[in-house]
Amino acid sequence: MAEPGVETRTRSAVITARATASFEPVGRSVAAARAFVRDTLQGWGHSELVDDAVVLTSELVTNAVIHAGTSAEVLCLRSEDSIRVEVSDRYPEREIPVQSGRTLGSPDRENGRGLLLCAALAHRWGVDYSPTRKHVWFHLDLAQRPVGTRSAGPVLPDALLPAAESRVRVAVAQIDRGGAVTAWNEDAQELFGYDADQVTGKPLGDLAAWPHTPGIGTGLAEALRLSRWEGSYGIRCADGRVIPVYASHLRVRDSQGEPSTVCLLVREHERAVLQTPQRPAAEPGEGRAADPFEVFIGSPAPDDLDGLLQRTVERARDMLDGDAAFLLLATDDETELEVRATTGLPAARQRFARVPVETGASRYGSARMPAVHEDLAAVPGAVPLLEGTGMRSVVTVPLKVEGRLTGSLGVAAESANRYSNEEALRLQFAADRIALAVESARLGELERLRRGSLSFLVEASDLLAGTLDRDQTLALMAQMTVPTLATWCAVYTIADQASDPYLSYVLHEDEDRIDGLKDLLSSIAPPDPVPTPGARVWTAPGDAAHRAALTASVRALDHPTSPLSSGIDTTLATATAVAGETVVLPLVARNRVIGMLTLGRPSEDHFRQEILELAEDLSRRAALALDNARLYSERVAISQSLQRSLLPPGLPVIPGVEVDVIYRAAGEGNEVGGDFYDLFPIRDGAYGFAIGDVCGTGPEAAAVTGLARHALRLLAREGFGGPAVLERLNAAILDEGARSRFLTLLYGEMHPQPDGSAILKVVCAGHPLPLRLRQDGTVSPAAEPQPLLGVMEDLELYEETITLDPGDVLLCVTDGVTERREGTRMLGDDGLAEVLKTCTGLTAGAVASRVLRAVERFAQAPASDDMAILAMRLREPDPS
Repeated sequence: MAEPGVETRTRSAVITARATASFEPVGRSVAAARAFVRDTLQGWGHSELVDDAVVLTSELVTNAVIHAGTSAEVLCLRSEDSIRVEVSDRYPEREIPVQSGRTLGSPDRENGRGLLLCAALAHRWGVDYSPTRKHVWFHLDLAQRPVGTRSAGPVLPDALLPAAESRVRVAVAQIDRGGAVTAWNEDAQELFGYDADQVTGKPLGDLAAWPHTPGIGTGLAEALRLSRWEGSYGIRCADGRVIPVYASHLRVRDSQGEPSTVCLLVREHERAVLQTPQRPAAEPGEGRAADPFEVFIGSPAPDDLDGLLQRTVERARDMLDGDAAFLLLATDDETELEVRATTGLPAARQRFARVPVETGASRYGSARMPAVHEDLAAVPGAVPLLEGTGMRSVVTVPLKVEGRLTGSLGVAAESANRYSNEEALRLQFAADRIALAVESARLGELERLRRGSLSFLVEASDLLAGTLDRDQTLALMAQMTVPTLATWCAVYTIADQASDPYLSYVLHEDEDRIDGLKDLLSSIAPPDPVPTPGARVWTAPGDAAHRAALTASVRALDHPTSPLSSGIDTTLATATAVAGETVVLPLVARNRVIGMLTLGRPSEDHFRQEILELAEDLSRRAALALDNARLYSERVAISQSLQRSLLPPGLPVIPGVEVDVIYRAAGEGNEVGGDFYDLFPIRDGAYGFAIGDVCGTGPEAAAVTGLARHALRLLAREGFGGPAVLERLNAAILDEGARSRFLTLLYGEMHPQPDGSAILKVVCAGHPLPLRLRQDGTVSPAAEPQPLLGVMEDLELYEETITLDPGDVLLCVTDGVTERREGTRMLGDDGLAEVLKTCTGLTAGAVASRVLRAVERFAQAPASDDMAILAMRLREPDPS
């Protein structure tokens, strides 16, 4: 554990890069600081330090902007051997919670947790004070990266030289700053089947099958930015196959200073052509005794688990003069072994395939004991990994740490009777030398994976919580899994318990494969909706694709010129895409299976257990988000249906009168508003109109709205006048008791006259006053204010009578129009009157539209209240 110290940056340290940013004392600054440090370190090419640096920065900035309540400044410095991150705040007198004896506080305490993390993750850390600031800093040491070495090997017999094809082809590709291919030689065309014109300008990532696990290893983009890089990955050929290659990358710059990366690639089994020779181990007596581990592995040992395992199988194969070697690591429960490294085996034996630890009753059927099989033909199935590979003899030994099985190492040969107990002892001796180093590297990888998984799940949760749209949730689910967790993904949804699973979304990392994959999955029965947690293997897609590929191949052979054979390339590409392992994870929310998340790999690839566990965590979060989106959609549909039921289905035609209504509901549609309007015939020559606003929203407001609209029609058609109608409605609202809501209402009766005028009888109960626009452009209120409904029991309302002349306009609105605000300004009755003055000569529809446009332009923010606009205009008599 690192301990706090004083400033350790010496004067002689050379700062090679610097980046700084300031953050305000608000909650969102913590996420911004994390992004700043992540982008800075990735830009400097130190992705392996990103997770630790982001975690520490997050805690220290939280202390500054949340707990101390001051702005924070984050400074990143890169020197020759370390990265320094410094977080400064303006609260220097705040105590650093370090107790006596340099023992930090409890991890359960909120105070001081960031310093606990510094002590656990940083190589060095400390705190400095100035009169105005406090600086908390930490150092993360850079890993040593050898940039190559000059060396020469001894003369070897021909039989010991590395094997290669009769003609070794070295593909050369040049990649520009943006990751696109700019040069492609003839050997690259021969190896991968692409002409230079086909790949020039395309990102290398479109061709590379890069082995990537969240939080572990270097990504392709990072590898292309390093000064030198060597390693293995795959290249997707033009025919859909993935060829394993060994690559050597060198970063160069042209005469103008523009950087690019030169990539040399050979087939994986010809890696000796490009592989940098390892420095030989020191001889005994040259300063120190020989380390048995370094004697076997070589020095320096690879600093990553995959490199260490690959080096181990190659050395084991060479040590026993075998044709193939393999290394498997045990799962946590020691019931299965996972293939992690092979050499000399067919491509079908891919990484992460799993085999049981116990395959038989005898000691030779257990990976816990050394075993020698002189002839596998005599004991079929003794070593499942070697079935169908042509290997005849094999020796396997366990890797153990403190008596616990951690893995298995094996060497195989194509001839029988190659190995005996003597070779088993030699291999076991080597396995004992490397077991602890392998387990240490595995635990380190697991820790990095868990940190990366935690970061992945936090980001996934944020994204899923940010939407309640069902289709967007489905898209996010797929995009988060591809390509991070799988090559392709399909999401099935189940509407209810009586419905069959429905294929709702399909995504593949290669967009050209999506349609073929969707057709394939649509042609087969969906997986069973089993609620049992965990991933289960689903073989139906691979089997269906294999049958389709065989059928297409036979058709193409029988009828090579037939149009039916033209789709064979798509069929074969789809078969390759689903040829690996396919797993199904149930989407369970609120004790019900609402769908399935299907993940797949291509070309015999298998999922590693940690990826499946991460996918299971993601599926639980995604299921809850998907169900929340479903519930929200149902609520919106119910609210919109209820809202429509509270509005009239249509408007009657009134002779000589133009009528237009505009209704705008505020919000996202999930709440029923309280605004309503109505226009209906009462009897011959008489029409009732109303516009009102119930206090509040939701079911209670909807109940009062429905009561008011239907009561108005019923009472008016029974012959009651305006005051009597509203007084009886007021009594009905008060009868609702605690469920009642007060109501503002404008109610009137219109009686069109033969001369083109109309007599209006109006009662305005607490509602914005109706406005009358005359032909000369004058605007005046058409009623006087009276008490609103639903508050007092005894109301004394009266009716006002006015006469509208031909060409006059009556405008009725709700308070969502008059109370439209922009800061301290409000449109108000006077502002509405000014708008109406500009509507002289316009039709009723044009008047309503101009009022709405003026309201929307009054403020930049969306409307926060419902709006209803009712405009009625008396037509002018036809001169003819």
